[in-house]
Amino acid sequence: MQTAKEIMTSNVVTIKSSATVAEAVKLMRAKKLRNLIVEPDEPGDSVGILTEADVVYKVAANGDRPESVVVASVMTKPCIEVDPDMSVQEVAGLFANYNINRAPVVKGELLGVISAFDIVRETMWWQG
Repeated sequence: MQTAKEIMTSNVVTIKSSATVAEAVKLMRAKKLRNLIVEPDEPGDSVGILTEADVVYKVAANGDRPESVVVASVMTKPCIEVDPDMSVQEVAGLFANYNINRAPVVKGELLGVISAFDIVRETMWWQG
């Protein structure tokens, strides 16, 4: 049975919670991402996540200027975290229960990110 750590992406793009939403959007666009993991403010703190939905519903829909809004004020924190030893099936169940499609993989520190696409890619390889 495969685990989250076996299929996660370990090269994670992160941003500081003190960055502006404009900086985050620029980074998301440059890296072709729909979300960013937000670095913990201090050791032992939980990670957060900023999604394009956060930008749309919490910034743009309010008419706020992305240059004047900091990531910390609109990100989801704490966010659902995945233990690296969870099975792929457990992660899929977690995603379904919380209606999410991506989560940081954390065990004391950020190890990677796992997405619904990772799960689909891994479970469908044999049909290719």
